[in-house]
Amino acid sequence: MSDVFDLTERGRTEPAPAPEALRPLRYAGVFALLFLFGTETFLVSPLLPTIAESIGTTEAAAASTVTAYVLVYAVFAPFLGLLSDRFGRRRTLLAGGLLFVLSNAAAALSTDLTLLVLSRALAGLAAAAAGPAIWAHIAETAPEAVRGRALGLGMALFSTGQVVGVPLGGVLAGAAGWRAAFWALAIGTLAAIALLTRQVAPARGSAAAGGAVRAILGGWRDPVLRRALLVNTVFNAANLGAYTFLGAVLDRRFDLSVQALGLVGVLVGAGSVAGSLVGGRLGDRARGAGRTDLPLLALWALLLAAGIALATSAPGLPLSLLGVLVWFTASGAFVTDQQTLAGSVAPAHRATSSAWLTSTMYAGTGLGAWAVGAFSDVTHGALLVGTGLALVAAAGAWLVSHGLKQNA
Repeated sequence: MSDVFDLTERGRTEPAPAPEALRPLRYAGVFALLFLFGTETFLVSPLLPTIAESIGTTEAAAASTVTAYVLVYAVFAPFLGLLSDRFGRRRTLLAGGLLFVLSNAAAALSTDLTLLVLSRALAGLAAAAAGPAIWAHIAETAPEAVRGRALGLGMALFSTGQVVGVPLGGVLAGAAGWRAAFWALAIGTLAAIALLTRQVAPARGSAAAGGAVRAILGGWRDPVLRRALLVNTVFNAANLGAYTFLGAVLDRRFDLSVQALGLVGVLVGAGSVAGSLVGGRLGDRARGAGRTDLPLLALWALLLAAGIALATSAPGLPLSLLGVLVWFTASGAFVTDQQTLAGSVAPAHRATSSAWLTSTMYAGTGLGAWAVGAFSDVTHGALLVGTGLALVAAAGAWLVSHGLKQNA
């Protein structure tokens, strides 16, 4: 009887474990911060004339507030990413979030250009501290089966904030003055902090040995991450470098009004959101099938080349707008794959690696914009620089995937 019982027991199949589900509410606090960081990026754009008149300066001078935010973020993100890796996500998130509240309150209270620029620089510092910590927190706490979807949703909310920032800033300024937009960001950030204090558990940072400089450059010592960061630079030289001139290209080709160009911005946002969500889902599906080499990374770069080519040279406006949609769908998916890579290849340097992704993105944007601007006809410049560098990025992305496959 015991033999029969043993055979019966062996013949039974264990029930398959339930698939791990993504619980977005678990990340409500950090997702809200990502949305607010995205909103902050372009919030000032529609407010420049009003701000300039209010504080007695020119629009060109007021635009330096945008530069201050982006430049500080790009320079300091890797150093502040180290704080997150060393001292834990919660501390860095709280410090960055509170500094973001103070910086936006300072912007709302600014009475001259110097104070406003300094407040925007502080906002960039706050986002540089909290941003990498957010991506690292998602990467290390989301279940493996849905990690790509979690990162993709975060990227989608960040992109939504960037798109919403321009009209939202205009609406608030029209209703209650330009200072109301910064007060709204400060209040929204306080609400997000209240959420994340309950959702991000206290944790000790990394005990990894080594000096600060060695730790900051840790991602560059890993051959796969090093290739990924170089590819990220080239990809965004094509992507955002060409995007810098997209409005001018469409205006020259189709004589679009300012309102029509604003609708193109909505299309850009829609593509970024769709790409982030689709890229995360497809990445999870590939990993579920045993692929850990980001097999679609090169495809996104090829789609970027096709989208830029279509947007800048298609014979009619509908095809050109289709190119814009393809362009930013590829961009959103590529960034999501890159964040997944940064969060998994070198666990001890998650936040620092994520920070370097942002810094190389801004570096690539500057190089690409300079290269396109060197052409007398920016339409040809965007086509040649954008598609050419996107194809180079595709080749580099294939090398990244090949390196991941060898490591596996």
